[in-house]
Amino acid sequence: MSVDLSPTAVQAREAGLLLQVADAEPAAPGIRTLRLRSPDGAPLPSFPPGSHIVVDCGTRRNAYSLTGPGREPEFYSVSVLLRPDGDGGSDFLHRVRVGDLLGVSRPRSAFVPVATARRHLYVAGGIGITPLLSHVRAATEWGRPFELLYAHRPGAGAHTAELRELCGERLREFPGRAEFQRALEDAVRSQPLGTHLYVCGPAGLLDFVHAAAGRAGWPQERVHAERFSAALDPGEPFTASLAGTGARIPVPAGVSLLEALERAGTAVPHMCRQGVCGECRLRVVRGRPLHRDLYLSPEERAAGDAVMACVSRSHDEELELDL
Repeated sequence: MSVDLSPTAVQAREAGLLLQVADAEPAAPGIRTLRLRSPDGAPLPSFPPGSHIVVDCGTRRNAYSLTGPGREPEFYSVSVLLRPDGDGGSDFLHRVRVGDLLGVSRPRSAFVPVATARRHLYVAGGIGITPLLSHVRAATEWGRPFELLYAHRPGAGAHTAELRELCGERLREFPGRAEFQRALEDAVRSQPLGTHLYVCGPAGLLDFVHAAAGRAGWPQERVHAERFSAALDPGEPFTASLAGTGARIPVPAGVSLLEALERAGTAVPHMCRQGVCGECRLRVVRGRPLHRDLYLSPEERAAGDAVMACVSRSHDEELELDL
């Protein structure tokens, strides 16, 4: 099927991707899976496991993990949990219809598997299974040893039939917290040297996994987490200095750099306020940014010359910005 694009649609596609909803179906109670394709049927950009795309959801932009195969994909698949108390993004995507067009970023990832790992231990809670589903696909395809621990409420797990087929006995599902925590404690103490651990899920689950790995002596560089964007601590206070005006703006704990700049009368373009869309990117002149976003690549983070004002902060007491 091919679709003639309007000039507006062509402009939007050139800025990122303009994709068409090809299919929409329930993945579990309250979870809807969308398959997005190019309107002209062309293959989409490839992506590594653990990647996400940022989707225009009406007035907001939200990040969603890609769950399908990553090599020259014909479709991008995302699974969206409806959050009645959310910002409206999930409600928007639960109402889109087959044939609708959506603005979508190119895939980005800060949660890729480590190629030199001897083994992979995957841990997921609830909708946090979505980035790990693509990890499992790749591990299965390349014959890499892995184990997946998946905690979800009875009957509420997403992609369970697909996971059972892909993983076989390498998948263990846990409907109860106590059973899951015991299994996790055993798992982190029984992995061979060189195993890397990947976890995605609610903040409480991530905290428990980090604590269990720490008790078992895992080095931090072998524990990789994909956090839901809302799970951020207040952070330490610091001062933002503006190179253009010399102004010095305090950024208290619990207040984002973006909010502090706005209160001081400095306008910064922004959209999602979740560290996913890239709209509030600022150039850093001096100081070390504390990155907490899902937008910058590992290379961009290492360069240290950019910061996402909506969620990221500063390692140093002062961060000088090109404003």
